[in-house]
Amino acid sequence: MDGAPSRRKQARLVRRLTRVLLGAVLALAVVLLGLSPATAQDAEQSAESVRGVLRFEGEPVAGVTITVQTPDGEEVGSAESDAEGTWLVPVPAAGTYVVVLDPDTLPDDVPGVAAEEITTEVGNTQSKSVLFRLGEEGGGGGAGGGGSGGSTGAGGITFDRVAQLTVEGLRFGIVLALAALGLSMIFGTTGLTNFAHGELITFGAIAAYVITGAGLPFLLAAVLAVVASGAFGWAQDTALWRPLRRRRTGLIAMMIVSIGLAIFLRYFFLYLFGGERRPYQEFAVQAGIELGPVTLAARDIWSMGIAVLVLAGTVLALSRTRLGKATRAVSDNPALASATGIDVDKVIRVVWIGGAALAGLSGILIALSQQVDFQIGFRSLLLVFAAVVLGGLGTIAGSIVGAVLVGLFLQLSTLVIPIELQNAGVLALLIVVLLIRPQGILGRRERVG
Repeated sequence: MDGAPSRRKQARLVRRLTRVLLGAVLALAVVLLGLSPATAQDAEQSAESVRGVLRFEGEPVAGVTITVQTPDGEEVGSAESDAEGTWLVPVPAAGTYVVVLDPDTLPDDVPGVAAEEITTEVGNTQSKSVLFRLGEEGGGGGAGGGGSGGSTGAGGITFDRVAQLTVEGLRFGIVLALAALGLSMIFGTTGLTNFAHGELITFGAIAAYVITGAGLPFLLAAVLAVVASGAFGWAQDTALWRPLRRRRTGLIAMMIVSIGLAIFLRYFFLYLFGGERRPYQEFAVQAGIELGPVTLAARDIWSMGIAVLVLAGTVLALSRTRLGKATRAVSDNPALASATGIDVDKVIRVVWIGGAALAGLSGILIALSQQVDFQIGFRSLLLVFAAVVLGGLGTIAGSIVGAVLVGLFLQLSTLVIPIELQNAGVLALLIVVLLIRPQGILGRRERVG
């Protein structure tokens, strides 16, 4: 008899929390729909085009002719760099284009260009950034913006190209480590393999875009988007995962629920945001900063610095604070942790907030180079899982090390394989490592936090 009232009370609680989650989702929908005129205008402004900035020794280079062609050599359009060194050539549709810089139009004080031709891929409604490295003679390889950390121009295996790809891979790996650490924390404390983690990445990127569309500066919008991502993670745990844990739902069933949630959220984002890619307008075009043989945009340098600081702060918090020690205790043995007076539900709730916030920040930093679209998290999810498994499931350091290795291998593999196959190369590396060391690089034979 005592069980029936308890079950009814739990059912009422689940219904109440479900209404809370639905209210939060509807509130997000209202915000997105309310900003639809602005986002529609942004979409019109970001029709397919190729653009860039020409600089030499920190100064803009004007009057240089840039021509865009199809791979067959048919000219699509051309432009001259203006007084600020910027240029833009509209293209008729998404596809592959060859961007050619006319060296005869370079000023006398610019010795040359590393690569006169760069092949780049333009996505739907994407304004693709292409960077020519001025001041160097002969076919060193330029870089075009976009992709998972940039795409390189044609060229063989040279020191400059290896250095460029290494830094790009390191940058992408560090940013990816934020999402991998969040996923590893959630898995370590709950045992849940969360396939909806990619949508937490997407939520952060879209939330930052929506907030900047309201007129706020990007940095403030990014902070608010990270806070909103943490709140979204709390809402998910409160309305869905906590009731399932209390019902003692199996991990396999919860994993299947996460797959369904991922599909629902992905197409919910598609319905509200649309299928096109949109850049953060403040960072649509940035001049490259030359650091020896490596050229990076300022946004890439800042994203690396922010990611390293957040990762270091998170690791210190998990290893030095009382809450961090409680988190590791829950990860090791939830029952024993509860018996020693640790509030397991509170710890898991904080982990969900922190893990979602880390994923949201990762989405924002990834979108700085890849632009924002509804599948940005879905495309990153496989790499996040590869990083976590490669480093060791449920380990803190392992997820970071795995993400950095994934980022480096992802970029350096394009030296010998087509860029379209770089994800397959990462999966091949994952298979080889797991055949040799099934628990991952830093994992133990039993799961630890």
